[in-house]
Formats: sequence, structure tokens, C-alpha cells
Amino acid sequence: MKAIGYRVPGNIDREDSFVDIELPQPKPAGRDILVEVKAVSVNPVDYKVRQGTAPLNEEWKVVGYDAAGIVTEVGPETQFFKPGDEVFYAGSIDRSGTNAQFHLVDERIVGSKPRTLGFAEAAAMPLTSITAWEALFDRLDVRREVPGAARAIVTVGGAGGVGSMAVQLARYLTDLTVVATASRPETSAWASQMGAHHVIDHSKPLAAQVAALNIGAPSFVFSTTQTNRHASEIAELIAPQGRFALIDGLADAGLFMRKSVSIHWELMFTRPLFKTADIDGQHTLLNEVARLVDEGVLRTTMTERFAPLNAANLKRVHKLVETGTTRGKYVLEGF
Repeated sequence: MKAIGYRVPGNIDREDSFVDIELPQPKPAGRDILVEVKAVSVNPVDYKVRQGTAPLNEEWKVVGYDAAGIVTEVGPETQFFKPGDEVFYAGSIDRSGTNAQFHLVDERIVGSKPRTLGFAEAAAMPLTSITAWEALFDRLDVRREVPGAARAIVTVGGAGGVGSMAVQLARYLTDLTVVATASRPETSAWASQMGAHHVIDHSKPLAAQVAALNIGAPSFVFSTTQTNRHASEIAELIAPQGRFALIDGLADAGLFMRKSVSIHWELMFTRPLFKTADIDGQHTLLNEVARLVDEGVLRTTMTERFAPLNAANLKRVHKLVETGTTRGKYVLEGF
């Protein structure tokens, strides 16, 4: 089968940062399904792995996590899918990636593809939907009130892939006032299109801008990018006893002690990495996202499409995503 991989991690400008290769087609066992990959999208985790993770027991390292495609074969213990089913999912960081014609994945982290979306539009959604959903509803528990605080959430990085989904979920599935941050006209407009009630500029101090909205101190903050840069402002603007979620690093958690703010890390790979008792929660979650898409509540966050799926185009997209300035998600389709 065709695939895209590398032997040595490093900079995307290296000639061998990605190479078109041929690999044996894998065979499903247990609860794995084999998916013919029709489209993938690129997330920051893709380039972070490419920059620093070498192949372990294999000759080539294949990255990629988001995918949409068609089930071609199933393991003997599968319960959810059969050959011919159209699916979308985000894979697991400890397994070979989706930048391949055929990919093995545990069916318990796979959802049925939204009927109203093509493969490219669907491939934009899994990783960011799971991350945003788990952050909002599992980690922050946004439906549970913070006493005396405003029913509001600030999403830092509201135009990125995760931010785009977090804004939609908070706007259309909760009663929260949704504040997003962005720093350019095009990203501010995108965050508004996703459903943000207010958009503020994260290139300027955040706390004063939130105060100027006159909505009160927000109950929740979800930081999707550059948390250390904004940490002191977040600590100032969040309500006492508020809840703060993030997906990157935090150098000084002590900033939040005075207000007894609880801090929650979100990593959507935790369930598949540790085979948690609720691993099939991601199957249920993605099916719910698909239902909401098909009902017109949520929309794809795909903003750019590239074809075919080969080393040259994958290099191009990795380079764009590494800038940290993209809106929504970039998708590649078709080997």
C-alpha cells in the first residue's frame, strides 16, 4: 500500500522530512478495523511528532491521526462496524498513523461519518471535536455552575482547529456566553462565524478586554494555544473557584492558587493510550458529533483542501500548520 513516512525526525525543510513509500497492508485482529483512508487532516501533534519522534521497531515512521474512510475488513471481536461502513476518527498516538492507504484502528474510538459531509470535510473534525468535547463537558464540566460567576467561557485561540470546535459546542450546546480570542481580521471573523458572542484580541492584554464586555468574571477558560504567554491574564480574568482547561504546558500553576481555580489538562489520546474503561466513549462522542452535523447544528471546520495525499503536499501542509496562523483545519485527500 502507498504511505508517507520518514526515517529521521527533524525540520520540515529537510528533503527527506516526508517520503512516498510502499508498506505491507495490515491485517485487523481483536477489535481493530481496517480503513481505506480517503482523507486526512493535519494537527499540531502531527508536526510535533515528526519533529522529535524516530521510528521504533519499524523502518519508517508514519504519522497522521485524523482520518475519514471506508471500512474494508474487521477483526473477529468487532461489534460496531462492518465492511463498507463510512467512518471518521482520530487514531492513537502510539500506533502507526493515517498517512497511508489503509489504516488499523480500534473501533471503540471510531465514529460513523456524518452522512451530509464528504470525506474531506469529515476528516477535519475528529481530533478537534474530541478534544473540545472532553475539555468542555468532561474536564470543565461546564453545565455545572461556578457560584457567583458569570455563565461565560473564554476560549483562547478561538479560530484554530480545537478553538473552532470549542466555540461551536459552547455556543450551540450550552447557555454560556462565548468569548473567543483571535488577533487578525480574518481569524476574528472566523471565530464569529463559528458562534462566538464576543471576539477579543489575544495580542493585547486579555483581562481588561474581558472586563470591558461587562459580562462579569467568566466561570471557565479553555486555552488551546500559547498558555504560558497568557497565563497571568487568564488568572486575572477568571472568576474565583473557576475552572481552567488547557492542552499545552503551564509553567506556573501557582498563579491560580489565590482564586482556588481548578486546572484541567485535556489530551484526547488518553483513552486509547491507556485503554481506559470508558474508551468507547469516543465512539459515542463522534457519533453524537455526526448527528449534530447532519442536523445542521455543527459545521465542518475545513478551510483548505489539498490533493493528492502525497509527500510533497503533506510537507506543504505541515509547513503551513507550523506557522500557528491557520484558520480551522487543512485537509488532504486521495492517494
